[in-house]
Amino acid sequence: MARHLITSAIPYINGIKHLGNLVGSQLPADLYARYLRGRDHEVMFICATDEHGTPAELAAAKAGKPVAVYCAEMHEIQAEIARNFGLSFDHFGRSSSERNHVLTQHFAGKLDENGYIAEVEERQVYSIDDGRFLPDRYIEGTCPNCGYDKARGDQCENCTKQLDPTDLIEPRSAISGSTNLEVRATKHLYLRQRALKDQIATWIDSKTDWPILTTSIAKKWLNDGDGLQDRGITRDLDWGIPVKKGDKPWPGMEGKVFYVWFDAPIEYIAATAEGADKRGQPDSAWRRWWRLDEGAGDVTYTQFMGKDNVPFHTLSFPATIIGSGEPWKLVDYIKSFNYLTYDGGQFSTSQGRGVFMDQALSILPADYWRWWLLSHAPESGDSEFTWENFQQSVNKDLADVLGNFVSRITKFCRSKFGETIPEGGSYGPEEEALVEALTARVRAYEGFMDHVEVRKSAAELRAIWVLGNEYLQSAAPWSTFKTDPDRAAMQVRLGLNLIRLYAVLSAPFIPFAADAMLAAMRTQDRTWPDDVRAALEALPAGHAFTVPEVLFAKISDESRDEWQDRFKGIRG
Repeated sequence: MARHLITSAIPYINGIKHLGNLVGSQLPADLYARYLRGRDHEVMFICATDEHGTPAELAAAKAGKPVAVYCAEMHEIQAEIARNFGLSFDHFGRSSSERNHVLTQHFAGKLDENGYIAEVEERQVYSIDDGRFLPDRYIEGTCPNCGYDKARGDQCENCTKQLDPTDLIEPRSAISGSTNLEVRATKHLYLRQRALKDQIATWIDSKTDWPILTTSIAKKWLNDGDGLQDRGITRDLDWGIPVKKGDKPWPGMEGKVFYVWFDAPIEYIAATAEGADKRGQPDSAWRRWWRLDEGAGDVTYTQFMGKDNVPFHTLSFPATIIGSGEPWKLVDYIKSFNYLTYDGGQFSTSQGRGVFMDQALSILPADYWRWWLLSHAPESGDSEFTWENFQQSVNKDLADVLGNFVSRITKFCRSKFGETIPEGGSYGPEEEALVEALTARVRAYEGFMDHVEVRKSAAELRAIWVLGNEYLQSAAPWSTFKTDPDRAAMQVRLGLNLIRLYAVLSAPFIPFAADAMLAAMRTQDRTWPDDVRAALEALPAGHAFTVPEVLFAKISDESRDEWQDRFKGIRG
Protein backbone atom coordinates (compact mmCIF):
# COMPACT_ATOMS: atom_id res chain seq x y z
CA MET A 1 0.00 0.00 0.00
CA ALA A 2 1.42 3.36 -1.07
CA ARG A 3 0.60 6.78 0.40
CA HIS A 4 -0.78 9.48 -1.87
CA LEU A 5 -1.36 13.14 -1.08
CA ILE A 6 -3.67 14.81 -3.61
CA THR A 7 -4.62 18.48 -3.83
CA SER A 8 -6.75 20.32 -6.37
CA ALA A 9 -6.64 24.04 -7.06
CA ILE A 10 -8.71 25.73 -4.39
CA PRO A 11 -11.80 27.49 -5.81
CA TYR A 12 -12.23 31.17 -5.17
CA ILE A 13 -14.94 32.09 -2.71
CA ASN A 14 -16.80 34.66 -4.80
CA GLY A 15 -19.52 32.56 -6.36
CA ILE A 16 -20.38 29.12 -7.68
CA LYS A 17 -17.93 27.65 -10.18
CA HIS A 18 -18.75 26.60 -13.75
CA LEU A 19 -18.06 23.25 -15.40
CA GLY A 20 -14.74 24.46 -16.79
CA ASN A 21 -13.47 25.16 -13.27
CA LEU A 22 -14.68 21.74 -12.18
CA VAL A 23 -12.94 19.72 -14.89
CA GLY A 24 -9.75 21.76 -14.59
CA SER A 25 -8.93 20.62 -11.07
CA GLN A 26 -11.40 19.14 -8.57
CA LEU A 27 -13.04 16.48 -10.73
CA PRO A 28 -9.92 14.79 -12.15
CA ALA A 29 -8.35 14.97 -8.68
CA ASP A 30 -11.40 13.13 -7.33
CA LEU A 31 -11.13 10.56 -10.13
CA TYR A 32 -7.53 9.84 -9.15
CA ALA A 33 -8.27 9.77 -5.41
CA ARG A 34 -11.15 7.33 -5.87
CA TYR A 35 -9.05 5.10 -8.11
CA LEU A 36 -6.17 4.95 -5.65
CA ARG A 37 -8.52 4.19 -2.77
CA GLY A 38 -10.03 1.42 -4.91
CA ARG A 39 -6.55 -0.04 -5.23
CA ASP A 40 -6.26 -0.01 -1.41
CA HIS A 41 -3.72 2.82 -1.20
CA GLU A 42 -3.74 5.35 1.64
CA VAL A 43 -5.04 8.64 0.26
CA MET A 44 -5.26 12.18 1.66
CA PHE A 45 -7.35 14.30 -0.74
CA ILE A 46 -7.40 17.98 0.22
CA CYS A 47 -9.18 21.05 -1.09
CA ALA A 48 -10.48 24.32 0.38
CA THR A 49 -12.06 27.64 -0.45
CA ASP A 50 -9.71 30.52 -1.30
CA GLU A 51 -11.15 33.34 0.79
CA HIS A 52 -8.79 36.31 0.80
CA GLY A 53 -8.05 39.06 -1.67
CA THR A 54 -9.93 41.88 -3.35
CA PRO A 55 -12.67 39.86 -5.10
CA ALA A 56 -13.86 38.44 -1.77
CA GLU A 57 -14.25 41.92 -0.31
CA LEU A 58 -16.01 43.23 -3.42
CA ALA A 59 -18.37 40.23 -3.60
CA ALA A 60 -19.25 40.62 0.08
CA ALA A 61 -19.90 44.34 -0.36
CA LYS A 62 -22.14 43.62 -3.35
CA ALA A 63 -24.05 41.07 -1.26
CA GLY A 64 -24.36 43.62 1.56
CA LYS A 65 -22.68 41.33 4.09
CA PRO A 66 -19.54 41.46 6.25
CA VAL A 67 -16.81 39.65 4.38
CA ALA A 68 -16.34 37.01 7.10
CA VAL A 69 -20.06 36.19 7.04
CA TYR A 70 -20.13 36.10 3.24
CA CYS A 71 -17.14 33.73 3.09
CA ALA A 72 -18.60 31.40 5.70
CA GLU A 73 -21.89 31.17 3.81
CA MET A 74 -20.20 30.63 0.43
CA HIS A 75 -17.94 27.96 1.88
CA GLU A 76 -20.98 25.97 2.97
CA ILE A 77 -22.60 26.40 -0.45
CA GLN A 78 -19.46 25.26 -2.29
CA ALA A 79 -18.97 22.34 0.11
CA GLU A 80 -22.56 21.17 -0.43
CA ILE A 81 -22.28 21.37 -4.23
CA ALA A 82 -18.99 19.46 -4.05
CA ARG A 83 -20.66 16.72 -2.00
CA ASN A 84 -23.50 16.52 -4.51
CA PHE A 85 -20.99 16.09 -7.33
CA GLY A 86 -19.41 13.22 -5.41
CA LEU A 87 -16.12 15.02 -4.75
CA SER A 88 -14.60 12.82 -2.06
CA PHE A 89 -12.35 15.26 -0.22
CA ASP A 90 -10.85 14.01 3.02
CA HIS A 91 -11.18 17.62 4.10
CA PHE A 92 -12.55 20.74 2.42
CA GLY A 93 -10.95 23.57 4.31
CA ARG A 94 -10.92 27.37 4.40
CA SER A 95 -7.91 29.59 3.73
CA SER A 96 -9.22 31.97 6.40
CA SER A 97 -8.74 29.31 9.09
CA GLU A 98 -6.61 29.90 12.17
CA ARG A 99 -4.35 27.05 11.00
CA ASN A 100 -3.59 28.95 7.80
CA HIS A 101 -2.98 32.20 9.68
CA VAL A 102 -0.35 30.51 11.85
CA LEU A 103 1.32 28.58 9.01
CA THR A 104 1.43 31.56 6.62
CA GLN A 105 3.00 33.78 9.29
CA HIS A 106 5.43 30.95 10.11
CA PHE A 107 6.60 30.62 6.49
CA ALA A 108 7.00 34.40 6.13
CA GLY A 109 9.11 34.50 9.27
CA LYS A 110 11.34 31.65 8.07
CA LEU A 111 11.77 33.24 4.63
CA ASP A 112 12.80 36.53 6.24
CA GLU A 113 15.17 34.72 8.60
CA ASN A 114 16.85 33.11 5.58
CA GLY A 115 17.19 36.37 3.66
CA TYR A 116 14.45 35.76 1.08
CA ILE A 117 12.18 38.71 1.96
CA ALA A 118 12.80 42.27 0.78
CA GLU A 119 10.98 45.45 1.80
CA VAL A 120 10.13 47.50 -1.29
CA GLU A 121 8.67 50.99 -1.45
CA GLU A 122 5.90 51.35 -4.05
CA ARG A 123 3.63 54.14 -5.19
CA GLN A 124 -0.03 53.17 -5.06
CA VAL A 125 -3.39 54.84 -5.45
CA TYR A 126 -4.89 56.07 -2.18
CA SER A 127 -8.56 56.97 -1.78
CA ILE A 128 -8.86 59.96 0.52
CA ASP A 129 -12.61 59.47 1.01
CA ASP A 130 -12.24 55.73 1.76
CA GLY A 131 -9.16 56.33 3.92
CA ARG A 132 -7.21 53.44 2.39
CA PHE A 133 -4.89 52.32 -0.37
CA LEU A 134 -6.74 50.73 -3.26
CA PRO A 135 -5.48 47.46 -4.74
CA ASP A 136 -5.68 47.29 -8.52
CA ARG A 137 -9.12 45.67 -8.61
CA TYR A 138 -10.56 48.34 -6.30
CA ILE A 139 -9.96 50.98 -8.96
CA GLU A 140 -12.26 51.39 -11.96
CA GLY A 141 -12.16 53.76 -14.87
CA THR A 142 -12.21 54.09 -18.63
CA CYS A 143 -9.83 51.87 -20.61
CA PRO A 144 -7.34 53.97 -22.63
CA ASN A 145 -7.26 51.21 -25.25
CA CYS A 146 -10.94 50.53 -26.04
CA GLY A 147 -12.93 53.12 -24.08
CA TYR A 148 -14.75 50.58 -21.88
CA ASP A 149 -15.92 52.54 -18.82
CA LYS A 150 -15.74 49.72 -16.25
CA ALA A 151 -12.12 48.67 -16.74
CA ARG A 152 -10.28 47.59 -13.59
CA GLY A 153 -6.89 48.75 -12.45
CA ASP A 154 -5.25 45.49 -13.46
CA GLN A 155 -7.03 44.59 -16.70
CA CYS A 156 -9.81 45.67 -19.04
CA GLU A 157 -12.43 42.90 -19.12
CA ASN A 158 -13.65 44.16 -22.50
CA CYS A 159 -10.43 44.14 -24.55
CA THR A 160 -8.29 42.10 -22.07
CA LYS A 161 -5.44 44.66 -22.15
CA GLN A 162 -3.21 44.50 -19.06
CA LEU A 163 -3.32 47.84 -17.22
CA ASP A 164 -1.85 49.75 -14.30
CA PRO A 165 -4.24 51.86 -12.20
CA THR A 166 -2.51 55.01 -13.38
CA ASP A 167 -3.38 54.10 -17.01
CA LEU A 168 -7.13 54.52 -16.40
CA ILE A 169 -9.00 57.60 -17.59
CA GLU A 170 -11.14 59.17 -14.84
CA PRO A 171 -10.25 56.54 -12.22
CA ARG A 172 -12.60 56.03 -9.28
CA SER A 173 -12.84 53.88 -6.18
CA ALA A 174 -14.75 50.62 -6.75
CA ILE A 175 -15.80 50.81 -3.09
CA SER A 176 -17.34 54.26 -2.89
CA GLY A 177 -17.19 55.62 -6.42
CA SER A 178 -15.05 58.51 -5.17
CA THR A 179 -12.69 60.20 -7.62
CA ASN A 180 -10.79 61.85 -4.77
CA LEU A 181 -7.68 59.76 -5.34
CA GLU A 182 -3.95 60.39 -5.14
CA VAL A 183 -0.75 58.40 -5.49
CA ARG A 184 1.13 57.78 -2.24
CA ALA A 185 4.20 55.82 -1.19
CA THR A 186 3.71 52.54 0.70
CA LYS A 187 6.01 49.68 1.66
CA HIS A 188 5.42 46.02 0.82
CA LEU A 189 7.20 42.72 1.31
CA TYR A 190 8.54 40.84 -1.70
CA LEU A 191 9.52 37.18 -1.92
CA ARG A 192 13.00 37.14 -3.48
CA GLN A 193 12.22 34.45 -6.05
CA ARG A 194 15.19 35.42 -8.22
CA ALA A 195 17.55 34.43 -5.43
CA LEU A 196 15.96 30.97 -5.48
CA LYS A 197 15.89 30.60 -9.26
CA ASP A 198 18.73 28.07 -9.54
CA GLN A 199 17.26 25.81 -6.87
CA ILE A 200 13.81 25.99 -8.47
CA ALA A 201 15.24 25.35 -11.95
CA THR A 202 17.14 22.28 -10.73
CA TRP A 203 13.99 20.96 -9.08
CA ILE A 204 11.87 21.51 -12.22
CA ASP A 205 14.53 19.88 -14.42
CA SER A 206 14.34 16.78 -12.21
CA LYS A 207 10.64 16.32 -13.06
CA THR A 208 11.08 14.48 -16.34
CA ASP A 209 7.63 12.84 -16.17
CA TRP A 210 5.57 16.03 -15.89
CA PRO A 211 3.04 16.83 -18.64
CA ILE A 212 4.44 19.06 -21.38
CA LEU A 213 1.82 21.70 -20.55
CA THR A 214 3.07 21.97 -16.95
CA THR A 215 6.76 22.03 -17.79
CA SER A 216 6.46 24.47 -20.70
CA ILE A 217 4.56 27.03 -18.60
CA ALA A 218 6.99 26.69 -15.70
CA LYS A 219 10.05 27.15 -17.90
CA LYS A 220 8.48 30.07 -19.76
CA TRP A 221 7.99 31.96 -16.50
CA LEU A 222 11.41 30.89 -15.30
CA ASN A 223 13.41 31.92 -18.36
CA ASP A 224 11.52 34.12 -20.85
CA GLY A 225 12.12 37.86 -21.00
CA ASP A 226 13.67 39.04 -17.75
CA GLY A 227 13.11 35.62 -16.23
CA LEU A 228 11.77 34.81 -12.79
CA GLN A 229 10.80 37.97 -10.89
CA ASP A 230 10.52 38.77 -7.22
CA ARG A 231 6.88 38.85 -6.16
CA GLY A 232 4.95 41.04 -3.76
CA ILE A 233 3.43 39.02 -0.91
CA THR A 234 1.57 41.76 0.99
CA ARG A 235 -1.40 44.01 0.30
CA ASP A 236 -3.13 47.01 1.85
CA LEU A 237 -6.40 45.27 2.65
CA ASP A 238 -8.55 44.78 5.73
CA TRP A 239 -9.47 41.14 5.03
CA GLY A 240 -6.66 38.62 5.13
CA ILE A 241 -3.89 37.17 7.25
CA PRO A 242 -2.13 39.95 9.21
CA VAL A 243 1.55 40.35 8.38
CA LYS A 244 3.72 38.89 11.14
CA LYS A 245 7.15 37.28 11.48
CA GLY A 246 5.93 34.01 12.89
CA ASP A 247 4.10 35.06 16.04
CA LYS A 248 5.98 38.40 16.33
CA PRO A 249 4.96 41.82 14.94
CA TRP A 250 6.57 42.98 11.68
CA PRO A 251 7.64 46.62 12.16
CA GLY A 252 6.41 48.87 9.36
CA MET A 253 3.85 46.32 8.15
CA GLU A 254 1.08 47.22 10.57
CA GLY A 255 -2.38 47.10 9.01
CA LYS A 256 -1.23 45.00 6.04
CA VAL A 257 -2.16 41.43 5.13
CA PHE A 258 -0.44 38.73 3.15
CA TYR A 259 -1.27 38.62 -0.55
CA VAL A 260 -3.82 35.92 -1.37
CA TRP A 261 -1.44 34.05 -3.68
CA PHE A 262 1.08 33.72 -0.87
CA ASP A 263 -1.33 32.25 1.66
CA ALA A 264 -3.61 30.20 -0.66
CA PRO A 265 -1.19 27.32 -1.49
CA ILE A 266 -0.12 27.14 2.17
CA GLU A 267 -3.77 26.27 2.85
CA TYR A 268 -3.10 22.81 1.38
CA ILE A 269 -0.98 22.13 4.47
CA ALA A 270 -3.34 24.04 6.77
CA ALA A 271 -6.41 22.18 5.47
CA THR A 272 -4.73 18.86 6.20
CA ALA A 273 -4.22 20.11 9.75
CA GLU A 274 -7.84 21.34 9.90
CA GLY A 275 -8.99 17.86 8.93
CA ALA A 276 -6.89 16.28 11.68
CA ASP A 277 -8.32 18.78 14.17
CA LYS A 278 -11.85 17.91 13.08
CA ARG A 279 -11.17 14.21 13.60
CA GLY A 280 -9.64 14.87 17.02
CA GLN A 281 -6.21 13.70 15.89
CA PRO A 282 -2.82 14.98 17.12
CA ASP A 283 -0.53 17.13 14.97
CA SER A 284 1.49 14.05 14.02
CA ALA A 285 -1.52 12.87 11.96
CA TRP A 286 -1.16 15.73 9.47
CA ARG A 287 2.57 16.31 9.74
CA ARG A 288 3.22 12.74 8.51
CA TRP A 289 1.83 13.92 5.14
CA TRP A 290 3.87 17.12 4.91
CA ARG A 291 7.12 16.88 6.89
CA LEU A 292 9.89 14.75 5.45
CA ASP A 293 11.39 14.42 8.93
CA GLU A 294 8.09 13.16 10.35
CA GLY A 295 7.04 10.44 7.91
CA ALA A 296 6.31 12.14 4.56
CA GLY A 297 9.31 10.61 2.84
CA ASP A 298 7.17 7.82 1.37
CA VAL A 299 4.34 10.12 0.22
CA THR A 300 3.66 10.76 -3.48
CA TYR A 301 2.17 14.24 -3.82
CA THR A 302 0.05 15.03 -6.92
CA GLN A 303 -1.53 18.41 -7.68
CA PHE A 304 -4.37 19.10 -10.15
CA MET A 305 -5.00 22.54 -11.68
CA GLY A 306 -5.90 24.60 -14.71
CA LYS A 307 -2.98 25.99 -16.71
CA ASP A 308 -3.49 29.52 -15.32
CA ASN A 309 -2.45 28.25 -11.87
CA VAL A 310 0.71 26.48 -13.00
CA PRO A 311 3.16 29.39 -12.42
CA PHE A 312 2.15 29.69 -8.77
CA HIS A 313 2.53 25.97 -8.10
CA THR A 314 5.74 25.40 -10.04
CA LEU A 315 7.53 28.59 -8.94
CA SER A 316 6.02 30.64 -6.12
CA PHE A 317 4.80 27.93 -3.74
CA PRO A 318 7.99 25.87 -4.24
CA ALA A 319 9.98 29.07 -3.58
CA THR A 320 8.12 29.41 -0.28
CA ILE A 321 8.83 25.78 0.66
CA ILE A 322 12.47 25.76 -0.46
CA GLY A 323 13.19 29.20 0.97
CA SER A 324 11.87 28.20 4.39
CA GLY A 325 14.84 25.87 4.75
CA GLU A 326 12.56 23.35 6.46
CA PRO A 327 11.89 19.75 5.32
CA TRP A 328 8.40 20.25 3.88
CA LYS A 329 7.09 17.95 1.15
CA LEU A 330 7.33 19.35 -2.40
CA VAL A 331 4.94 18.23 -5.11
CA ASP A 332 5.98 15.18 -7.16
CA TYR A 333 3.59 15.50 -10.10
CA ILE A 334 1.49 18.40 -11.40
CA LYS A 335 -1.39 17.46 -13.69
CA SER A 336 -2.45 20.62 -15.50
CA PHE A 337 -5.35 21.16 -17.87
CA ASN A 338 -6.21 23.47 -20.71
CA TYR A 339 -9.57 25.27 -20.84
CA LEU A 340 -13.09 24.01 -21.40
CA THR A 341 -14.94 26.37 -23.73
CA TYR A 342 -18.69 26.63 -24.02
CA ASP A 343 -20.62 26.22 -27.25
CA GLY A 344 -18.35 28.29 -29.48
CA GLY A 345 -17.27 30.81 -26.85
CA GLN A 346 -16.27 31.27 -23.23
CA PHE A 347 -18.11 30.62 -20.00
CA SER A 348 -19.19 33.98 -18.57
CA THR A 349 -20.43 34.50 -15.03
CA SER A 350 -21.44 38.11 -15.70
CA GLN A 351 -23.40 37.23 -18.83
CA GLY A 352 -24.96 34.03 -17.47
CA ARG A 353 -23.42 32.07 -20.31
CA GLY A 354 -22.59 28.42 -19.74
CA VAL A 355 -23.50 25.84 -17.12
CA PHE A 356 -22.52 26.31 -13.49
CA MET A 357 -22.21 23.50 -10.98
CA ASP A 358 -25.48 24.09 -9.15
CA GLN A 359 -27.39 24.50 -12.43
CA ALA A 360 -25.91 21.30 -13.81
CA LEU A 361 -27.18 19.29 -10.85
CA SER A 362 -30.65 20.82 -11.18
CA ILE A 363 -30.90 19.35 -14.69
CA LEU A 364 -29.30 15.91 -14.42
CA PRO A 365 -27.58 13.72 -11.80
CA ALA A 366 -23.87 14.22 -11.18
CA ASP A 367 -22.69 11.09 -13.04
CA TYR A 368 -23.95 12.39 -16.38
CA TRP A 369 -21.70 15.45 -16.00
CA ARG A 370 -18.80 13.56 -14.46
CA TRP A 371 -18.68 11.13 -17.38
CA TRP A 372 -18.83 13.77 -20.10
CA LEU A 373 -16.36 16.13 -18.46
CA LEU A 374 -13.77 13.44 -17.69
CA SER A 375 -14.10 11.66 -21.03
CA HIS A 376 -13.59 15.05 -22.73
CA ALA A 377 -11.01 16.46 -20.29
CA PRO A 378 -8.94 19.27 -21.87
CA GLU A 379 -5.58 17.53 -21.57
CA SER A 380 -3.73 18.01 -24.87
CA GLY A 381 -5.67 21.15 -25.85
CA ASP A 382 -8.82 23.08 -25.09
CA SER A 383 -12.09 21.12 -25.17
CA GLU A 384 -15.47 22.49 -26.18
CA PHE A 385 -18.75 21.71 -24.48
CA THR A 386 -21.67 21.51 -26.89
CA TRP A 387 -25.12 20.24 -26.03
CA GLU A 388 -25.14 17.97 -29.08
CA ASN A 389 -21.92 16.28 -28.02
CA PHE A 390 -23.12 15.99 -24.42
CA GLN A 391 -26.38 14.37 -25.53
CA GLN A 392 -24.58 11.97 -27.86
CA SER A 393 -22.03 10.92 -25.24
CA VAL A 394 -24.63 10.34 -22.52
CA ASN A 395 -26.98 8.44 -24.82
CA LYS A 396 -24.35 6.27 -26.49
CA ASP A 397 -21.87 5.62 -23.67
CA LEU A 398 -23.99 5.63 -20.54
CA ALA A 399 -27.45 4.64 -21.72
CA ASP A 400 -26.77 2.38 -24.74
CA VAL A 401 -23.58 0.66 -23.60
CA LEU A 402 -23.50 0.46 -19.79
CA GLY A 403 -27.13 0.99 -18.84
CA ASN A 404 -28.43 -1.29 -21.55
CA PHE A 405 -26.11 -4.12 -20.50
CA VAL A 406 -27.21 -3.95 -16.85
CA SER A 407 -30.89 -3.79 -17.80
CA ARG A 408 -30.81 -6.66 -20.31
CA ILE A 409 -28.96 -9.21 -18.20
CA THR A 410 -30.85 -8.55 -14.94
CA LYS A 411 -34.27 -8.59 -16.59
CA PHE A 412 -33.51 -11.75 -18.56
CA CYS A 413 -32.29 -13.56 -15.47
CA ARG A 414 -35.38 -12.55 -13.51
CA SER A 415 -37.66 -13.79 -16.28
CA LYS A 416 -35.98 -17.21 -16.63
CA PHE A 417 -34.23 -17.95 -13.35
CA GLY A 418 -35.75 -15.54 -10.82
CA GLU A 419 -33.83 -12.99 -8.74
CA THR A 420 -31.01 -15.27 -7.69
CA ILE A 421 -27.84 -16.06 -9.62
CA PRO A 422 -28.37 -19.43 -11.37
CA GLU A 423 -26.04 -22.40 -11.11
CA GLY A 424 -24.90 -24.80 -13.83
CA GLY A 425 -22.66 -24.85 -16.90
CA SER A 426 -18.97 -24.09 -17.30
CA TYR A 427 -16.88 -21.75 -19.43
CA GLY A 428 -16.36 -22.47 -23.10
CA PRO A 429 -14.07 -20.81 -25.68
CA GLU A 430 -16.19 -17.62 -25.82
CA GLU A 431 -15.93 -17.09 -22.07
CA GLU A 432 -12.21 -17.83 -22.02
CA ALA A 433 -11.71 -15.27 -24.80
CA LEU A 434 -13.74 -12.73 -22.82
CA VAL A 435 -11.65 -13.28 -19.68
CA GLU A 436 -8.47 -12.78 -21.72
CA ALA A 437 -9.79 -9.63 -23.41
CA LEU A 438 -11.07 -8.17 -20.15
CA THR A 439 -7.76 -8.85 -18.41
CA ALA A 440 -5.85 -7.00 -21.13
CA ARG A 441 -8.27 -4.05 -21.00
CA VAL A 442 -8.27 -3.84 -17.20
CA ARG A 443 -4.46 -3.81 -17.11
CA ALA A 444 -4.44 -1.05 -19.77
CA TYR A 445 -7.04 0.91 -17.78
CA GLU A 446 -4.87 0.66 -14.66
CA GLY A 447 -1.86 1.90 -16.62
CA PHE A 448 -3.67 4.98 -17.88
CA MET A 449 -5.12 5.72 -14.44
CA ASP A 450 -1.74 5.29 -12.76
CA HIS A 451 -0.33 7.90 -15.13
CA VAL A 452 -3.37 10.20 -14.77
CA GLU A 453 -4.25 10.02 -18.46
CA VAL A 454 -7.89 10.89 -18.00
CA ARG A 455 -9.34 10.64 -21.51
CA LYS A 456 -7.47 7.43 -22.30
CA SER A 457 -8.74 5.94 -19.02
CA ALA A 458 -12.32 6.84 -19.97
CA ALA A 459 -11.92 5.33 -23.43
CA GLU A 460 -10.52 2.13 -21.94
CA LEU A 461 -13.36 1.90 -19.42
CA ARG A 462 -15.92 2.30 -22.19
CA ALA A 463 -14.15 -0.44 -24.15
CA ILE A 464 -14.50 -2.72 -21.10
CA TRP A 465 -18.26 -2.02 -21.04
CA VAL A 466 -18.43 -2.78 -24.77
CA LEU A 467 -16.82 -6.20 -24.25
CA GLY A 468 -19.74 -7.20 -22.03
CA ASN A 469 -22.29 -6.06 -24.60
CA GLU A 470 -20.51 -7.88 -27.39
CA TYR A 471 -20.36 -11.06 -25.33
CA LEU A 472 -24.05 -10.82 -24.45
CA GLN A 473 -25.00 -10.25 -28.07
CA SER A 474 -22.83 -13.15 -29.25
CA ALA A 475 -23.70 -15.62 -26.46
CA ALA A 476 -27.43 -14.74 -26.70
CA PRO A 477 -28.53 -16.54 -23.53
CA TRP A 478 -32.17 -15.98 -24.54
CA SER A 479 -31.54 -18.32 -27.47
CA THR A 480 -29.22 -20.69 -25.59
CA PHE A 481 -31.87 -21.14 -22.89
CA LYS A 482 -34.18 -22.91 -25.34
CA THR A 483 -31.71 -25.72 -26.02
CA ASP A 484 -29.16 -25.68 -23.19
CA PRO A 485 -30.48 -24.09 -19.94
CA ASP A 486 -27.29 -24.97 -18.04
CA ARG A 487 -25.13 -23.08 -20.51
CA ALA A 488 -27.55 -20.14 -20.42
CA ALA A 489 -27.28 -20.17 -16.62
CA MET A 490 -23.49 -19.90 -16.87
CA GLN A 491 -23.77 -17.03 -19.37
CA VAL A 492 -26.17 -15.18 -17.09
CA ARG A 493 -24.02 -15.81 -14.02
CA LEU A 494 -21.04 -14.37 -15.88
CA GLY A 495 -23.11 -11.37 -16.98
CA LEU A 496 -24.31 -10.60 -13.47
CA ASN A 497 -20.75 -10.81 -12.15
CA LEU A 498 -19.75 -8.38 -14.89
CA ILE A 499 -22.11 -5.83 -13.33
CA ARG A 500 -20.19 -6.00 -10.06
CA LEU A 501 -16.90 -5.79 -11.95
CA TYR A 502 -18.15 -2.76 -13.89
CA ALA A 503 -19.26 -1.08 -10.67
CA VAL A 504 -15.78 -1.44 -9.14
CA LEU A 505 -13.96 -0.25 -12.26
CA SER A 506 -16.41 2.58 -12.97
CA ALA A 507 -16.63 3.99 -9.44
CA PRO A 508 -13.90 6.64 -9.99
CA PHE A 509 -15.84 8.06 -12.96
CA ILE A 510 -19.50 7.48 -12.02
CA PRO A 511 -19.62 6.74 -8.28
CA PHE A 512 -23.39 7.07 -7.84
CA ALA A 513 -24.17 4.63 -10.66
CA ALA A 514 -21.49 2.30 -9.30
CA ASP A 515 -23.22 2.33 -5.91
CA ALA A 516 -26.55 1.59 -7.61
CA MET A 517 -25.06 -1.38 -9.48
CA LEU A 518 -23.57 -2.83 -6.30
CA ALA A 519 -26.85 -2.31 -4.46
CA ALA A 520 -28.71 -4.13 -7.25
CA MET A 521 -26.25 -7.01 -6.95
CA ARG A 522 -26.76 -6.92 -3.16
CA THR A 523 -23.05 -6.72 -2.45
CA GLN A 524 -20.56 -4.25 -1.08
CA ASP A 525 -17.62 -6.26 -2.39
CA ARG A 526 -15.46 -3.58 -3.98
CA THR A 527 -12.39 -5.79 -4.35
CA TRP A 528 -10.25 -4.57 -7.24
CA PRO A 529 -9.98 -7.17 -10.06
CA ASP A 530 -6.28 -8.01 -9.81
CA ASP A 531 -7.45 -11.44 -11.01
CA VAL A 532 -10.25 -10.91 -13.54
CA ARG A 533 -11.22 -14.58 -13.64
CA ALA A 534 -11.69 -14.63 -9.87
CA ALA A 535 -13.61 -11.34 -10.04
CA LEU A 536 -16.09 -12.94 -12.44
CA GLU A 537 -16.85 -15.60 -9.82
CA ALA A 538 -17.23 -13.22 -6.86
CA LEU A 539 -21.02 -13.57 -6.77
CA PRO A 540 -21.81 -17.30 -6.49
CA ALA A 541 -24.85 -19.26 -7.62
CA GLY A 542 -27.73 -18.68 -5.25
CA HIS A 543 -26.73 -15.07 -4.50
CA ALA A 544 -29.78 -12.78 -4.63
CA PHE A 545 -30.00 -9.61 -6.72
CA THR A 546 -32.59 -7.04 -7.79
CA VAL A 547 -33.31 -5.45 -11.13
CA PRO A 548 -32.22 -1.81 -10.74
CA GLU A 549 -34.05 1.27 -11.90
CA VAL A 550 -32.87 2.69 -15.23
CA LEU A 551 -29.25 3.69 -14.61
CA PHE A 552 -29.14 6.41 -17.26
CA ALA A 553 -32.11 7.94 -19.04
CA LYS A 554 -31.51 9.19 -22.56
CA ILE A 555 -31.49 12.91 -23.26
CA SER A 556 -34.22 13.89 -25.70
CA ASP A 557 -33.76 16.40 -28.51
CA GLU A 558 -36.37 18.60 -26.84
CA SER A 559 -34.47 18.71 -23.54
CA ARG A 560 -31.20 19.37 -25.35
CA ASP A 561 -32.68 22.31 -27.27
CA GLU A 562 -34.31 23.76 -24.18
CA TRP A 563 -31.07 23.64 -22.16
CA GLN A 564 -29.05 25.09 -25.01
CA ASP A 565 -31.40 28.05 -25.18
CA ARG A 566 -31.56 28.49 -21.39
CA PHE A 567 -27.79 28.72 -20.90
CA LYS A 568 -26.76 30.66 -23.99
CA GLY A 569 -26.56 33.93 -22.01
CA ILE A 570 -26.05 37.25 -23.74
CA ARG A 571 -24.03 37.13 -26.92
CA GLY A 572 -22.23 40.30 -27.90
